[in-house]
Amino acid sequence: MTRRWLLPEHIEDVLPAEARAIERLRRAILDLFDRHGYELVAPPLLEYVESLLSGTGRDLDLATFKLVDRLSGRMLGVRADHTPQVARIDAHLLNRQGVARLCYCGSVLHTVPAGITRTREPLQIGAELYGHAGLEADIEIVRLMIEALRTAGLARIHVDLGNPAIYRTLVAGRTMDADAAEALFHAVQQKNAAEAGDLAVLTTLHGGVETLERARKALPPAVHASLDLLEQVAASLDGVEVSIDLAELGGFNYESGLVFAAFSEGSPDAVARGGRYDQVGASFGRARPATGFTMDLRQLASLSRAPGERRAIVAPWSAEPAWQGAVARLREEGHIVVVELPGHENARAELGCDRILEKKEGTWRVTSS
Repeated sequence: MTRRWLLPEHIEDVLPAEARAIERLRRAILDLFDRHGYELVAPPLLEYVESLLSGTGRDLDLATFKLVDRLSGRMLGVRADHTPQVARIDAHLLNRQGVARLCYCGSVLHTVPAGITRTREPLQIGAELYGHAGLEADIEIVRLMIEALRTAGLARIHVDLGNPAIYRTLVAGRTMDADAAEALFHAVQQKNAAEAGDLAVLTTLHGGVETLERARKALPPAVHASLDLLEQVAASLDGVEVSIDLAELGGFNYESGLVFAAFSEGSPDAVARGGRYDQVGASFGRARPATGFTMDLRQLASLSRAPGERRAIVAPWSAEPAWQGAVARLREEGHIVVVELPGHENARAELGCDRILEKKEGTWRVTSS
């Protein structure tokens, strides 16, 4: 017999305690973005595939669930990443001439999980900066990512920097079909020196900031400006450990410049990723300079040291107007008040309350439960 309550692999329900922690983080991080001038946008979960995958690599295509729209007969995609959608909003809807700072929060869906412990439905939260091609935008975004992770209570943050512009410079002018180009890209990304051929040197250039000096000796002058950018970004980051990895080429193969990933204690996987992607908006008629980052709120909540306990008051039901007034006043003051309905006294522990509203000496008072 089919167990109808079972969910697909790597798809999970979010239960109350985790949902509460996630929501607190969502509010705190979006408030942080707001204080830095980032405006919230909410793209749709579904789009036509040609819009959703415009300007992106094959990796995002493979990660995207697709279905046929019964109204139009056209192919739809369920978003696997917010960035192409936010780029569309900036390029086609907002159409601003200056800098645009945008942020978002919402679920995405992946055909396969990013790792054996990861969900196929991450809850993405992130920030994007459009309209400035300079180093200042890259530094602002990386610093904002670090501050967001600190807001989540993560300790000992480590930031790994890379620059796929180096890889793209080295392969420029080569004649390769799409499959060969994809295979070479992934060989370098996965540090497969045997398959990377003459680009195997990139798979060896990782470590501390001193890696950049080794890279200057091993790589042609044409990429030295990209190495200088990495050095400047690394020097701008205070209070975090920084490493360099020239085989780090980004997540969905649409990054065009600086890429970065953040790591913290308790997770073998990156807790945030981002980078520059100046060409994603080109397919919408406007290739604006762009940089940004994204995080999975569910992953952050599981690692967060921020307080997540629930402090609440149980109020056994009463018909007295004074009881109703006491409950209303407590809620106005910001307290959580859970009314215990008649006949459920034996299940009081399930409410998760640490205090109780009781009538003592003719007055309704809150006492320890």
